[in-house]
Amino acid sequence: MDTASDNIADLGHVPQINETAEQRNARLQWFRDAKFGMFIHWGPCSVGAKEIGWGRDGNRPWDINMHGPRTEDPEYDNYYKQFNPVKYDADAWAQFARESGMKYMVLITKHHDGFSQFDTALSDYSIMASPYGRDIVEPFVEACHRHGLKAGLYYSTRDWYHPDYLVGDNATYDAWYRGQIEELLTNYGKIDMMWFDHVGGKDWGKWQFDELFSMMYRHQPALLVNNRAARFCGPKSPQDEGPASPELERVTQGDFDTPEGRIGAMDITRDWESCIHVGQGWSYRGEDGFKGPEECIRMLASCTTGGGNLLLNFGPRPDGTFTDGESAVAKAMGEWLKTYGDAIYGTRGGPFENGNWGGSCHRGRKLYLHVYKWPQEGLTLGPLPHTVLAAQTLDHKPAAFTQDVNGLMVSVAEADRDAPVTVVELTLDGPIAPGTFIARPRTLPNDLSQFGSTISESATLEMSLVSQHDHAEDHPRLFSGDPSPNGYAFCAGPEQNPWVKIDLGAVRNVKALMIENRAAERCTEGLILSVSEDGDTWEEAWVAEEWEQEWFAPITRFHAGIELPGRAARYIKLETRGERQRILLFQRVTVYGETSPPAPAT
Repeated sequence: MDTASDNIADLGHVPQINETAEQRNARLQWFRDAKFGMFIHWGPCSVGAKEIGWGRDGNRPWDINMHGPRTEDPEYDNYYKQFNPVKYDADAWAQFARESGMKYMVLITKHHDGFSQFDTALSDYSIMASPYGRDIVEPFVEACHRHGLKAGLYYSTRDWYHPDYLVGDNATYDAWYRGQIEELLTNYGKIDMMWFDHVGGKDWGKWQFDELFSMMYRHQPALLVNNRAARFCGPKSPQDEGPASPELERVTQGDFDTPEGRIGAMDITRDWESCIHVGQGWSYRGEDGFKGPEECIRMLASCTTGGGNLLLNFGPRPDGTFTDGESAVAKAMGEWLKTYGDAIYGTRGGPFENGNWGGSCHRGRKLYLHVYKWPQEGLTLGPLPHTVLAAQTLDHKPAAFTQDVNGLMVSVAEADRDAPVTVVELTLDGPIAPGTFIARPRTLPNDLSQFGSTISESATLEMSLVSQHDHAEDHPRLFSGDPSPNGYAFCAGPEQNPWVKIDLGAVRNVKALMIENRAAERCTEGLILSVSEDGDTWEEAWVAEEWEQEWFAPITRFHAGIELPGRAARYIKLETRGERQRILLFQRVTVYGETSPPAPAT
């Protein structure tokens, strides 16, 4: 069998191979300017209010463990026989997205459950076999373009229904799914984006990615592709066929990264897009449990200032209509963007590093500060390589500022601040150069020596539930200070009360923790820190009052009514408690203290 690099000449027309920086910027400009898109997870699963794909209880041929016979889920696999979305109106969907301030839409065409939402000649398990019996993708793409929206199609390479998925050398399934992609790219006119999800297996040579990308760009030269078309593929061991060629590896990185269920780490050098659902799950799960408008507005601002986009997910009802909870969020965001859209659309993230206070973005000579939390003494930022000429909030209220060689201070009267975000517009004497980055000062106490030294260099961790998004090779980064390219060092959950335990190796005198959090707000609300000497008996030591991107948690104990620094502990547990399922992920945890346990109090 050919290895994945044998046909590399076929990739000569693929833009990631030969395009100049100017050509790449032109191809991605609409995506970078759009900032806000709509993700739609929908299909027969909505009939049973089950999570799409993951709600199927049949045996899943996991990438690293394919033991046991393949089984079906008689209930889930037959929902399509009841799927009849008579109220599906693609134009109404597109209008809904436009009024919400979105600039592009991405529709599920096939998820992990294997059901095709389009008229495919390659499968009988499709929308054409449902009572509805009509293609959903065609009117979707046409409506997007009629309403001035870019059209994206999601396709899961993973398929728990197809009998040939991950069987043998995978050649049969590989050719089959590429055939479906070709149908999507040739039957519906211009497609602006392909949004892939998950590839199983580890061997590059068992997936003909060169043929996939060559075919896609023959049909759609301006296509954008995310970073998941070849995710999880690579060599298993030195005896395997080896990794892809450098050219193919560059192609399969795609055009943008896709942090899932969280705000991506700030990155103004690589395009990215956070996908986050509004409701309890990706697809329809009922009529309650939705995020609030203020949280979603802050998510959009955080993505924008961090250098990325927000792909906000909606799960329509089985009949094709949106829930009241989703509609309320969409309407509120649309109204907010009528006033504050200038500080979102067409901007670029930075230059100031995001922090607890919020973040910044810029366009031309305008610099926008999105402020969530005002420091009592005003917002102090690092030195800006431009002179600020004027300042006001975007809704035309006064803003005061002072600027010198040491930095910039901005303040807005409390009565003039807005919820959930105050947007301050600064007019500069010139545009900010692309890639300009101004780091924020660390929020450590002035005298860190009172908390001892770092005692977590050799620590290990254990999680309550290992998420599919966890990367074990990144775990040491939690303590090393070397940031993971994923934006987090571990990912636990999803579950109601996810936790991570840190083992220091021996009982120490634990005096403080620095916790760097890059997660979406809901992931860490209600964070609790507990300590233990033996791993069985726990004492609560600290509770987060509110969500932050960076916490400094001093650890103290009381003796005879006196608060003393430090507690004896070998184990530290960080957990969240709540009614919703959530994930838990941090970028960095530093434990300060002394290697010897504290002396007994007298």
